Amino acid sequence: MSKMLLMVGVVIFVFVNLVHLVALVKKDNGIMDGAWGLGFIFVTLFALGMGDGLDARRILLGSLVLVWGARLSLHIGIRNAGRAGEDFRYRNWRETWGRWFYVRSYFQIYLLQGTVMFLVCAPIWLVNARRGGPLNGLDALGAAVWLIGFGFEAIGDYQLLKFMRNPASKGRVMRTGVWRFTRHPNYFGEATLWWGCFLIALNVPGGGWALISPVLIDFLLLYVSGIPMLEAKYKDKPEYQDYQKTTSMFFPWFPKKS
Repeated sequence: MSKMLLMVGVVIFVFVNLVHLVALVKKDNGIMDGAWGLGFIFVTLFALGMGDGLDARRILLGSLVLVWGARLSLHIGIRNAGRAGEDFRYRNWRETWGRWFYVRSYFQIYLLQGTVMFLVCAPIWLVNARRGGPLNGLDALGAAVWLIGFGFEAIGDYQLLKFMRNPASKGRVMRTGVWRFTRHPNYFGEATLWWGCFLIALNVPGGGWALISPVLIDFLLLYVSGIPMLEAKYKDKPEYQDYQKTTSMFFPWFPKKS
């Protein structure tokens, strides 16, 4: 286990530093967003190769994470293809951090996200470091929970991208499709699918430590860099204020009457 942890940590450290170098050249820290899913792909492939052989659970969990990482990276790449300049979050930091921007961005964007990636990867390195017998009902439940989360994230991202590319949507708020039931279906989906991965990891000795993965994702999305930052961007928009009154923030539910 210790060797797996060390090597996964090294892989992630090298990866985020390479992404940082590319971002410096391009002067765009938003590159880290697109690299997020790609990082999980590298970690998963490395862990699968470093383990003592493949079994059904390792193949199951690895496949789920690889599909998620590939879809997310592709989506962000398509979304950012026509974008001018950095994402608003990184642009604001570039302006407010002043002369300390390069130092703070290295630690607060790259090394911090690398640390988060390492912890969120807990189900991956646990399952590939230890064996837990044949697949069972808990694996099936985990895969089902993952599928629900993946569905919300993928459908939500697709619907929002289509909405944003429609000229008639300029200045409007997305309130249809899965966005009718939650203001953040993609964030809900991301949080949910990692709970699915955690359930699968419970089947190996010490798998309970994988709880750090979904708990950390939930905390970040609900209280740090996910929902708070995005909702602050639209806090002065009347249509979004109405959207907040009628639509669940996170968990999908039927909208209230305005």
